[in-house]
Amino acid sequence: MVLKKFFGDKAFYKMLLSLTVPIMIQNIITNFVSLLDNIMVGSLGTEQMSGVSIVNQLLFIFNLAIFGALSGAGIFTSQFYGKKDPDGIRYTVRYKIYIGLLILVVGIGIFTFFKTPLINLFLHESDGSGDITLTLSYAKDYLNVILWGLFPFCVTQVISSSLRETGETVVPMVASFVAVVVNCSFNWVLIFGKLGFPALGVVGAATATNISRYTECIILVLYTIKKRSRFPYFKGLFKSFYIPGRICRDITVKGMPLLFNELFWSLGMTLLSVVYSLYGIDVVAGYSISSTVMNLANIAFISMGASISIIVGKLLGANEFEKAYDTDRKLITFSVLISIGVSFVVFNLADYIPLIYNTSPQSKEYAAYFIKAASCFSFIHAFANAAYFTIRSGGRTVITFLMDSVYMMVVAVPFAFSLYYVFHLDILVSFPIIQAVDIIKVIIGLILIKKRVWLNNIVD
Repeated sequence: MVLKKFFGDKAFYKMLLSLTVPIMIQNIITNFVSLLDNIMVGSLGTEQMSGVSIVNQLLFIFNLAIFGALSGAGIFTSQFYGKKDPDGIRYTVRYKIYIGLLILVVGIGIFTFFKTPLINLFLHESDGSGDITLTLSYAKDYLNVILWGLFPFCVTQVISSSLRETGETVVPMVASFVAVVVNCSFNWVLIFGKLGFPALGVVGAATATNISRYTECIILVLYTIKKRSRFPYFKGLFKSFYIPGRICRDITVKGMPLLFNELFWSLGMTLLSVVYSLYGIDVVAGYSISSTVMNLANIAFISMGASISIIVGKLLGANEFEKAYDTDRKLITFSVLISIGVSFVVFNLADYIPLIYNTSPQSKEYAAYFIKAASCFSFIHAFANAAYFTIRSGGRTVITFLMDSVYMMVVAVPFAFSLYYVFHLDILVSFPIIQAVDIIKVIIGLILIKKRVWLNNIVD
């Protein structure tokens, strides 16, 4: 009887998988591209892979700033969808466009004028491994090109997030799949100089990524234009730029904590990468491999977070609070269990995955160790992720800001730096300790979920 509280029936999992699998496939496709980029660039050498990895850490902040800003409006999109209010959804899409353009302009300005000092944060002469000057040069070359793909990335995120939040998960998946094929094809052609093209190296990798982003963006734009009768909230989207003051205020009040949460959390993750870079270029390369692999491995529970937000948000918008609480418990259980299963497989493959890279033996050893350590703690991150999306779905964005990014910046990051500067621990000791710190977030999340602080309808 107790187990029934944590597990659903066949219809429940059919509903869950029909929503989650397309999101999961889309995320797999996206992260598989990152893995292929990582492998192809890694075949050029340690400096090339480290340079690209550093830039991607900086872009990670921009990407999550976009994600956080759109997620704030997305909470309202899901609940307006549950309320069956297309006008409300249309206002949230307009809000996404405005905030996305603002972040785009700021991001391009920062990356253009401060690229060198930002990249230098990751370059240290700690152990003499790798050519730091060469790594800096490759990073700047890659960043200069990749900036041209930020605009289509923003447009894609606005459209695909709105489609997913209103139950359409297949089309964003298909667009991502096409983008993967385009990216992989042009990677092969432009990085290595195939079919008569010059070998452009890291510049070729950036160019291929940009081409794939424009392709994905065009597919989604054309689809929404052609099928606008199916999605009434896209009708008249640009006939007016009006957003009711109350809705704009509510989205801003609820959404800004999410924007700052993703901004500071991604900044915290980048600072953790700075900590790892203190140990040398080999550690940077090893961490690049492991983080790419673990991003792919963690797709299951990350996709579950998006599903929790959509499913629970829709129930809250319909005022079905008890059903939302019961459903959420089952969703969290499924998320943690699937994470454990995937991590078991990844742990056993950890020694073999780095062998496909053309990097130093020491980098490969670090990568294998980091993959094993991260996979052991993956279930902790799975629960913390599910708790975050649960609390967020009810509009408790200030709470999620405190338990996620504030925790990261106040606890995790200073603790990580202290392991290097104060305790002088080896990376093989400090890395698993840093991974284990999130157990505190699990305890906080569990308490908040059981207290039901997130059971709110924010669109009534």
